[in-house]
Amino acid sequence: MRLTATHHFARILRGATIVAVLASLGCAGYRLGPTGGLSATARTVQVAFFENLTKEPRLVEAVSHAFRKRLQQDGTYRLETAGAGDLVVTGRLKQFTRNGVSYTPGDVLQVQDYSLVLTAEVVVTERATGKVLLTREITGTSTIRVGNDLASGERQAVPLIAEDLARRAATLIVEGTW
Repeated sequence: MRLTATHHFARILRGATIVAVLASLGCAGYRLGPTGGLSATARTVQVAFFENLTKEPRLVEAVSHAFRKRLQQDGTYRLETAGAGDLVVTGRLKQFTRNGVSYTPGDVLQVQDYSLVLTAEVVVTERATGKVLLTREITGTSTIRVGNDLASGERQAVPLIAEDLARRAATLIVEGTW
């Protein structure tokens, strides 16, 4: 049985329709702008300095720098440095702890590796309305080998802890997974 040109054209049209429907279903959940619960009109973000409630110096600068860097890398929001962002990220550095995770063989009192944990309360506010969009306690962690100088090890670990904290917080801010 030979297909006529009309039947052949109808089969091609039907196939093209099926492909178009399947392709459009693949894009059904796509949204422009922020993917989470933050305001879709927000385009810029300002990172204000965090309040340091710990006894550790240098944390505020490291955390602010890491937040700015992470939000710039993500690209969902444009970083506003002049103080006029649609969203304002602030917070408090609440706790900085050291926990021994491994000890020197033969001397159970001599710590070999420490786990460092920085806990911060991160607050995202919509500048125009003053509405708090997110308040969440987030931690950043790193492990250091003590060696001969604990202070030096901590100084080197602070940017790593700040980056871990900023990565976790930026994910919440951008994806709105709260």
